[in-house]
Amino acid sequence: MVQPPATLLEDWQTLCARRKAAQADSIPPAWVIEPPQESQLNVLLVPETCGLLSARELELIEIGTRDVSLLVGMLATRKCTSIEATTAYAKSAVIAHQMTNCLTEIFVDRALQRARDVDEYFELHGKPMGALHGLPVSLKDQFTMKGLETIMGYACNIGKFAEEDCVLVEMLYELGAVPFVRTNVPQTLMWGETHNNVFGRTTNPYNRKLTPGGSSGGEGALLAMRGSPLGVGTDIDGSLRIPSAFCGLYTLRPSYERLPYHGAANALTGQESISSVLGPMSTSLSSLKLFTKALVDARPWERDPLVIRKPWNDQEYGLVDHGGGKDMCFAILWDNKVVKPHPPLKRAMEMVKHALEHAGHRVIDWEPLNHLDIYRNAQTILVADGGEDYRKDCAASGEPLITSMSPDVDPHPIDLEVTLVKTLLWQLHKEKRALRKAYLDHWNATKSRTGTGRPVDAIISPAVAYTAVPHGLNYDSFYTTLGNAMDYACSVFPVTFVDPALDVPQPPHEFHNHEDEAFYKLYHPDLFPGLPVALQLIGRTLEEEAVIAMTEVVDAALGKYKEEN
Repeated sequence: MVQPPATLLEDWQTLCARRKAAQADSIPPAWVIEPPQESQLNVLLVPETCGLLSARELELIEIGTRDVSLLVGMLATRKCTSIEATTAYAKSAVIAHQMTNCLTEIFVDRALQRARDVDEYFELHGKPMGALHGLPVSLKDQFTMKGLETIMGYACNIGKFAEEDCVLVEMLYELGAVPFVRTNVPQTLMWGETHNNVFGRTTNPYNRKLTPGGSSGGEGALLAMRGSPLGVGTDIDGSLRIPSAFCGLYTLRPSYERLPYHGAANALTGQESISSVLGPMSTSLSSLKLFTKALVDARPWERDPLVIRKPWNDQEYGLVDHGGGKDMCFAILWDNKVVKPHPPLKRAMEMVKHALEHAGHRVIDWEPLNHLDIYRNAQTILVADGGEDYRKDCAASGEPLITSMSPDVDPHPIDLEVTLVKTLLWQLHKEKRALRKAYLDHWNATKSRTGTGRPVDAIISPAVAYTAVPHGLNYDSFYTTLGNAMDYACSVFPVTFVDPALDVPQPPHEFHNHEDEAFYKLYHPDLFPGLPVALQLIGRTLEEEAVIAMTEVVDAALGKYKEEN
């Protein structure tokens, strides 16, 4: 007699309840704190006010939050040990989880043993283990680790333990890093929010009634609460950039196959028309170079057959193709003609424009080309199997497919989902190539308008048309999809915070479409005060070094502009 899958021996609700209880049991009892009042929406200060963290631990977290490279420097010179740093961040991560439900795997003992091993290596050899020596690193719940489950938002994965590490984790170990927690994702991974039937919903620590974004939303919430100095997420349609924008973080979305993805769990496995990519997320800009250079210098193409053989290029980081970083020309995408950005995003773009011009750079308007066609093509590729992949994984346990991120209590439904219709991929590939060629020509044609003798150096745009929104209402990937479909290297950087006195509602404009009208009606300044406002910097394909450097240029200009104004 053929036995049913193990997960079908119990109903999916029982499986999920037991797994959630096991997660709670993995929290050290001494680290359990009083739950916040339901009325307490902003929980950002809980780690430093709850009394669990010592003064030394708070000091290390403050350093890692401000500039992760400083913390790495302290670890590499024995000004602090990995045990100290890992303990501090493990405590902070557990606090963040109790406030926002941001974690999946909590493995404190395993992480602390790894930290001891790293410290012992330094004592034995008198030098750091690698470029990330002793650094605690959080991981999205896709990156498989030997001996741990990779549930990835599906009940059917409960009880399935990885037999080996994915390539990223292998390389992090060799670089001296200390993976210490994994973070929550949405069922299917294909949502700009974070909720599943196993671990539940992750909330935004700036306002727990709002979403931290997705699909790397657990990372977003954790990092915003200073529960990790450096996290790793993934992006196939904005999943790094959306939570980074909603949570006030820096991130890098690299081009296809620049960084090693082999062995990581994924949805839509085998779909390579639009590749999912991994990248760093952090409160610290220095993390983008630190993480990317460390991985690339370790020659990932020798471990992952799809990784492009491209060593780290210091000339590109020095902006050799962008005037050496002087007198550059940036273009601002004020409106992609699909969804008009909310007032806080418009103000953020104006701030960046003035900051760049004040720093001696030129700024022109970017004329959008085929953005709706690009979006439709990409979204059709991503649902080309008609949802078969999602239904198969749900059927394995009997759990239902989640079709809305709107909560059961105080729901906010909005009917903007993409219809699941099977489509021939090669027809979409042909269209996508034509769209990429047209956009390449369009970008190159800006040479006649920049005044630098070369095309626009980078595009500045929203990552999302709005800031964090109530659960169930984030459907905008119109701005992020451009990067995934055209395969542009992109970053996100924080700019400011919502100010109701400055970000007043605007009169209705001529709406581009139904989505534009729905999102226009979403804006109420009193709903969003104090939320982070971030923007996206879009560079060319495989231009990671230059995108990191240009983000540093913009961030420095913005910092100086704020000081003087």
